[in-house]
Amino acid sequence: MNNDFREAAAAVLDTCRARGLKVAAAESCTGGLVAGALTAIAGSSDVVDRGFVTYSNEAKHEMLGVPLETLKRYGAVSRQTAEAMASGALTKSRADLAVSITGIAGPGGGSADKPVGLVHFAAASRSGTTMHAAKRYGDIGRDAVRHQSVLQALAMLKEIAEQ
Repeated sequence: MNNDFREAAAAVLDTCRARGLKVAAAESCTGGLVAGALTAIAGSSDVVDRGFVTYSNEAKHEMLGVPLETLKRYGAVSRQTAEAMASGALTKSRADLAVSITGIAGPGGGSADKPVGLVHFAAASRSGTTMHAAKRYGDIGRDAVRHQSVLQALAMLKEIAEQ
């Protein structure tokens, strides 16, 4: 595993472990890399509850309960969808915290409004705390967008765990 991932994932696990928190990840463009980074570390089962890879709109709706109206009105790559994904991950899991990622990793698929490299993130806790971030990484390559997205998601999980 990438050292950046290992360091960031270990920090999340340590913070959550110290606070007795479990986490879930709802991922689209990263395809399970956040859950993979967390579970690559031995002993992570006391923190990681589950991960959802919801690449299609149907999966976002069926697995996480993202309203079809949200997907239709705002699109898969939006603050609204990211927030609904994080909320749905909490509803559909036993986790205390959830993070979600939805974006356009490229090389194609972008538009003027939603260019390649646009990624929306949300984190939510059962206590009601929520946060959102939108990053415009640019057309830096699919692997680089996904790499940066994993690091951002892990940073948000750590931040929400500390609150």
